[in-house]
Parts: sequence; structure tokens; C-alpha cells
Amino acid sequence: MSGNGRKKSPLVAERRYPAKPAGKKAAPKKKAKPAARRKAAPKRPSKPRGLIGWLLLPFRWVFRLIWAFTWRIGLVTALIIGGFALYFASQMPAMEELIDQRARGSVTMTDLTGQVFAWRGDQFGGMVTADTVSEHLHNAVVATEDKRFYRHFGISPRGIASAVRINLREGRGPLSGHGGSTITQQTAKLLCLGVPYDPAKWDTETAYEVDCRQSSLWRKAKEAVFALGMEIAYTKEEILTIYLNRSYLGAGSRGFEAAAQRYFGISASQVNPAQAAMLAGLLKAPSTTAPTANLGRAQARAELVVGLMEEQGYLSATDAALAIANPATLSEAAKARTGGFFADWVMESGPEFFTRDTTEDVIIRTTLDQDIQAAAEEALISVFENEVREGSEAQAAIVVMSADGAVRAMVGGRNIKATGAFNRATQALRQTGSAFKPFIYAAALDLGMSPYALVDDQRTCWSRRGSADWCPENYDRQFVGPVTLVDALAQSRNIPAILVSEDVGRELVRNVAAGFGIQGDMAAGPALALGVSESTLIDMTGAFAGILNGGYAVTPYGLTDLRIQGDNASLMDSTGSGIGERIIDEEAARELTWMMTRVVEQGTGQRARIDGWEIAGKTGTTQGARDAWFIGFTGDYVTGVWMGYDDNKPLSGVTGGGLPATIWHETMVRVLADKVPTSLPMIVPQQPASTGVLTSEGGEVVDDDISNLLDNILNGG
Repeated sequence: MSGNGRKKSPLVAERRYPAKPAGKKAAPKKKAKPAARRKAAPKRPSKPRGLIGWLLLPFRWVFRLIWAFTWRIGLVTALIIGGFALYFASQMPAMEELIDQRARGSVTMTDLTGQVFAWRGDQFGGMVTADTVSEHLHNAVVATEDKRFYRHFGISPRGIASAVRINLREGRGPLSGHGGSTITQQTAKLLCLGVPYDPAKWDTETAYEVDCRQSSLWRKAKEAVFALGMEIAYTKEEILTIYLNRSYLGAGSRGFEAAAQRYFGISASQVNPAQAAMLAGLLKAPSTTAPTANLGRAQARAELVVGLMEEQGYLSATDAALAIANPATLSEAAKARTGGFFADWVMESGPEFFTRDTTEDVIIRTTLDQDIQAAAEEALISVFENEVREGSEAQAAIVVMSADGAVRAMVGGRNIKATGAFNRATQALRQTGSAFKPFIYAAALDLGMSPYALVDDQRTCWSRRGSADWCPENYDRQFVGPVTLVDALAQSRNIPAILVSEDVGRELVRNVAAGFGIQGDMAAGPALALGVSESTLIDMTGAFAGILNGGYAVTPYGLTDLRIQGDNASLMDSTGSGIGERIIDEEAARELTWMMTRVVEQGTGQRARIDGWEIAGKTGTTQGARDAWFIGFTGDYVTGVWMGYDDNKPLSGVTGGGLPATIWHETMVRVLADKVPTSLPMIVPQQPASTGVLTSEGGEVVDDDISNLLDNILNGG
């Protein structure tokens, strides 16, 4: 307590500070300035909390380090990719220049009526666009190959990831099998990433395309960048247009227009949903799923495509069901697949720069008659199915031609659907046997000898220096004594043929045979008469055509007109005939024709007879039955048949008058079924009052006759 006893007033705020001087007006308060925003200090990493925090600390640090590098590297990579994409885009030519860049052209063949029956080379039916093809085809391609085509920028990360997952799940490498490629990427691959075909670098276009289809990681990366460049340079519809024109769709078809014409005989703008689905289905494996190779497989694949189109809303359930219930089928021309051997022969025999090495699309009109071709094919199949033992590897060939050499049908082997196969009708050189004998008698008749002239069919020997005498026999191992030329030919007797050949002179016989088209070296000695020389079936058939046409040489031909596609100007000067110079007198040819009718009526060729028709022909069988022939003709057609083994082993129980004559008969029965019989141009000669007998005392074989050649001499008809 204080000593003065007065109560003190409490302290107030005003008294805590010195009082302001009296009499002065207080200065107005200044508006306070907002406090300056201080720069925030860097946020320090929070200290790890607990044991787990300390354990995660190194990982957090590594993650931040990786991220710091990744986004920078990603930015640089994106800039590089973008730069290359822009570079590729700047190098892209106009879309139209990429539509058809084939290094080789194509050949389309028509028969004598103008109907297409064969195609060779890479067919290009003409440019189509994404707007001009059938809407169903447009949708089928997108649904099958790239359903996000209109939503991506050239590559589809989702598609790639899905493809890698599928490949790994199926035990393949990540880049093997499913590629996850977009239509743009596939188009880039079709363009070989802008690398053109160079014959100096690649031997063939096939090798070039194989190189373009590499699936290395580097190739895939370049493909993706090229695809981005395409997306910059072209619209989606332009990319799709390139794809529709450049895709390979089997059977030599490049582009959907060619494929639609090849398989269905219509334009790509006309295909229905089922046909569109089949065409789109070929993109995955064109060679194995082509309908000409396996129609059932192509239809099964098309059904899957129809399902995709329905699933993605391109087809209603009703339309999809209709397409599945009525699958696409081949056109009649594509279905027939006729004349493959004939087409191969035309390609080989035609002008090289318009056939085998053409750089243009060529249209060739040929002499083929598809009805006759079908008849020959059916006959061959029928005989082998019904009269040849199961498992036999024997082969046969057939050629049908007109008297001027125009080939109407050709079968080069039992596999009638083959293309590019060995053609036994044109490529097989075989001994002709007794089928050669008509040319001996042609030479004799041309010299004025009568068909009724007598020849002594008796055992005759020819000496050989340093070897035993050569004493040929007849097929029946008998000798009948004096026999007329006509009977000797009908019974295919060997001794009379040799005697006549020796009498008229071997050189003349060779000249007559060569004039009629028998090519190659001919035997120098008397064995010449027994057909030890070799020839092809087409040459032999052409030689017999020379007999039918009155004695003129014939050059077999199959090409009558050649034009560039889209151009009406013919590029060849064809006379429409293969007839050449005269070889024997017409009277001799007509008498020989009559003699050859006796072969069919009463001789070795009786199996070839057709009721109501005059038929002339000749059988032929070589030593050991290694070759069997029958060549015959009516007033309209000459048909040749050969039968044998490719390895030259003997036939079992077959002669020219057996199965070859049967095949000939079955062919011509079909060919002549709806035709009125025509007479053969022949002369029945007057029988002379008397005639001498041609005999031989034997002779010495010339020095250049080879012993082993004589061992192969024909001993039968």
C-alpha cells in the first residue's frame, strides 16, 4: 500500500507512448502500401517419414532423374520424327503417279470368238478410286484391314500393342505374324517406302517385293515415319485409292479392278457385298486364298469379312445373312481355267517384247476353241480314269488343229489345270515310230508310184561293218510276201516301209518330212523309215495337217491378233493362216489321204473309227513301247495324241492303236457331236492292170549309222 493514501488511475494505451505536441494538427494517415510479395523459397523435399519413406527415397530420386531426361529426349525425338515425316511428305509425288508402277505388263488372251480365257503377267484392270469402287468394297476393306483408318494419323499404337500381345501369346516374336499395320502403313510398304524397282539391284520384281516386306525393327520404324509423311501429303481417300490399286490379290491381279474382272468378270464398281467380302479377304494371303486356287477357302474367309462388316455397322443383319447364304462364285471364264498349256505355248511362241517381256498391257486374240479344248480335256480325264490302272504315272498329250495349222486345243499333260508346267505337246522330243511312215509313202506317191504297187515283205538283212547283220522284223514277227503300199501302210509293216524308203532315196524322204515340219536330225541309214528320229507332238500334228490341206507345209500357230489394251490398232500383220509352200503334188496328197483311211477302217487304227465319219490316220509305237502315237484327221480337224512316261520307261501293253487311238476317238466324238459329217478330200486311185514287185537283196548300212540307234528301231505299229 502507498504511503500517501491516493488512488492512482490505471495506465491507458495513450500514455504508453509519448504524447504528441499540443497545438499541431495530426497529419492524415497514408494509405498503407500492400506488402511486397516475397519470392517463395524453393520447396524443399519433404523429409522421408518412417522406414518406408527412407526405403523409397532412392527410387523417387531415380524416377525424377529419368523423367527429367525422358521428356527432353521425347521432345527431341518428336521433333526428329516430325522433321523426317515432313521430308517424306515433301518428296511424295502426285497420287496418280503411284497408282500403277509395274515394271512388267500383262497379257490377256481371248479365244477365236473374243472371249477371255487366260491371263499372264501382273494384270492391272485400270485405275479405281475410293469414291468409284463399290461402297461395299470400300467398307469391306476398311472393316477388314483398319477399322480406325479415319481416326488415326497413320499409325495406331493401340493396333500395334494388340498385335504384339497376340504374337507373344501365340509363341511368336513380337514382330512376327500380326503386324498391327494400318492401311497407311500397308500402303507405305506397297510403295517400298518410296524406293523404286531397280533391275540392276534386284534380279526380279519378286525379289524386290520380298525385300520390301522385311519386318525388322528398323524397317518398321521407317515405315511408321513414312506413313506419317503420307498422312501429311495425301488425304485419307487418296491413301485408300493408292492401296486399292497397288494391292496384290492373287492370280496375277494387281489392284481391285483387275481382281474383280479376273474372278467375277465385272468392274470393282459393281461388286455386291459377298463379292466385296471375298476380294477384301484376299488381302491377308492372296495366293492361298485366291478363289481360283481354293474356292472353298476363299468363301470361308469372305464369311469372316461379312461378320466384321456387320459388327462395324456396314451391313445390316439381313444383308449379312444374305451375303453368307449366297457366297461369291467365279465367273465362267475364271471357273473354266481352260487352255493353260495353250496359253503357255502362245507366250513362248509369240513376240518376246509383247509376251514374256512386255512392259505394256497386251490383248492377244488366239485360235483356241474353248469347246474343243474342253472336249480334249474331258477325253483325257475319262480314258485315264476308266482305262489306265490306278497309280500309273504315264502321261499323255493332245493337239487339235485346223488344216492351215491354227491350233484349236492343246493338252500338255494329265494335270490340265497346270500353268507354267512342262508341256509334252510342244516340249517333249520323242521318237515317232511308225507315225513317220506316211512321209515315206508321200515321197513315193509324189514320184508317181501307185498305192497298189507291190513290195515284197520278206526277211531282209542289211550288213553292218564290225557288227552282225541288221535284220528288222514286223510287229507280228511274220512276213506276208508281196503286199501293196496301201496294205503295207494299213498294217504298219516295217520291211515294205524300209524298201520303199531305200528305193525313192533317203534324202528325198528326209526332205519331204522336213518340208512338212519334222524338225531335227534324222537317221542316216535305213532305220530312217522306222521313225527313230525325234519330234514333238505339235510338229507331227502340223505335218499331218499338210497332208489334209493337199500337200502344203504348215506352221502351227495360235496367235491371230495383238493389241495394246485401250488401243484398237493391231500390232501384227497376220494372214490368218500357217500354210506355206507346196511339198508334194496335190494328187499324191489326196491318194495318201485315201491310204490312211485304210489304217482306220481295216488296219492298226480301228479304235479311232467314228460312225458316219471318214477318218484318216496313222498309229506309231516305238521300241519297247516307250512312245505310243495316234494322229488322225477328218475333213475339218487334225488331232494328234502321244502317250508315254516322262522318264522314257516302257508302257505296259500299250501301242499306238490302243490307248492313244482311244483318246483320239473320245476327243473327236465330243468335238464332232453336233456337226454334220464332212468328206475327206481324197482320191481313190485306179488299180493298175499289173505291177512289178519291189524287192531287195539287202545292202550295207552307211558308216554313220550308229549301232545303238539301230537297237532302238521300231518293231511294231
